Amino acid sequence: MRIEISPKPRSEISADMEIICVVGKNFDHPWIEEKETLKLMGFEGEQDQTCMLPGSAQLYVGVDSLHHDNIRSGYAAAIKALSNTKISHVKTGLYLGKCPAQNVKAMAEGLILGDYVFDHYKSEKAKHPVKEVTIGCEDFNGKQYECEKAKKHLENATTIALATNYTRNLVNMAPDDMIPEMLALKAVSLAEENGLECIVLDEKGLEEENMGAFLAVSRASSHPPRLVHLTYKPENAKFKVALVGKGLTYDSGGLSLKPAEYMVTMKSDKSGACAVLGIMKAVSELGLDVEVHGIIGITENMIGGNAYKPDDILTAKNGTTIEVRNTDAEGRLVLADSLCYAQEKVQPDYLLDYATLTGACVVALGEYTTGLMGHDRGLKHSFSKAASNAGELTGTLPFNRYLEKLIKSDIADVCNISSSRYGGAITAAMFLDRFIEKEYKHKWLHLDIAGPAYVEKAWGYNPAGASGAGVRMSVKWLERTIKLANEERSAH
Repeated sequence: MRIEISPKPRSEISADMEIICVVGKNFDHPWIEEKETLKLMGFEGEQDQTCMLPGSAQLYVGVDSLHHDNIRSGYAAAIKALSNTKISHVKTGLYLGKCPAQNVKAMAEGLILGDYVFDHYKSEKAKHPVKEVTIGCEDFNGKQYECEKAKKHLENATTIALATNYTRNLVNMAPDDMIPEMLALKAVSLAEENGLECIVLDEKGLEEENMGAFLAVSRASSHPPRLVHLTYKPENAKFKVALVGKGLTYDSGGLSLKPAEYMVTMKSDKSGACAVLGIMKAVSELGLDVEVHGIIGITENMIGGNAYKPDDILTAKNGTTIEVRNTDAEGRLVLADSLCYAQEKVQPDYLLDYATLTGACVVALGEYTTGLMGHDRGLKHSFSKAASNAGELTGTLPFNRYLEKLIKSDIADVCNISSSRYGGAITAAMFLDRFIEKEYKHKWLHLDIAGPAYVEKAWGYNPAGASGAGVRMSVKWLERTIKLANEERSAH
């Protein structure tokens, strides 16, 4: 689907169908020409409700307000409503609201994210009839918007939305097709296509790096583990960021075997790593002035005679000893060594990790919200604000000294699981905190994406399956942080 910006008024743009928003259930807006017919059809203007009027070649969609996320969701609903038609060219105008830039981006993102279908394994592929969307630079209230600005917003949104869909595709792939070696090859291909530096460590490389926790998780898998380190290094980087992703291409729970119903969808346990790849794709294609390192730990957690066991004592890269009490708390072991690697090799200004880490985070925040944890209030606030502007939901979970006692071990430095069933998302993050060096404590942010990364029912502009959680909000945060860095330099 090609989306273009046109300087022509809507009335002069020729297309098969026009998308029109009904804002706040208000049918008295001058751009709504068929309000009696709409009411006759039972259309009430609810958010994402659509009504197609073929006679007038108009598709109406309800949006609660001109907030960017309502616009994004509305345009996703509109493109979905056209999926079973033969309409190939659609036109629409702008709904600018209080932030024109955000709303132009939201329209484009809604169209691209809403048009996504994962049909890799389907004999009959999705049709995607709409091949072209033309957006006029005229707001539906008649105000003109500068076309060159609109084009730049469109390019930015398209890049980010396609990177999100790239991430969705990786997560949705079946575990037997996306084994650790294959995900590593996907990273290598991305590096070749986007001009990134790439280092891949195999088992021998992990042994040389003393990644005992990571290697323990991989022991029972017939597919060897990989650690991938991608680097995007522009000439005028304002700061340096390390992104670390959990890449469990499948998680059986290990010897602490999951119940059968909980093993279904465990292909999604690689969502953190896939999000990092999606962010690297977007950042490099946008040409952002920030040095970004994407580090992903990729393996499977399987069962077998050589599997790591409860009661084992593991030694991580930084020398910390770990008592294993549950082999299903494996992602934090992979992340522990990967975070140590990131701090040692990159020495970043910011350190972020992404992981479908705990079911407890889903219990705390629900399926659609990412849990943010860390020590620095300013960092958490800035990221939460960026996420909101990108249309992703976040909630902050607080550390406290009492919960930290729950991962104490009597025979090792730390235990890989809490002694209590409560506060599991926080204690998992506090386990990771044991592997963050003092100088990086206030530079580190942990994102538990277990809720939104993979949901088995469609929600908003996200289909059933992978959502690409983490990509859009991270790029938005990077863009905002670059802008603040530029402003600070200008002030001095």
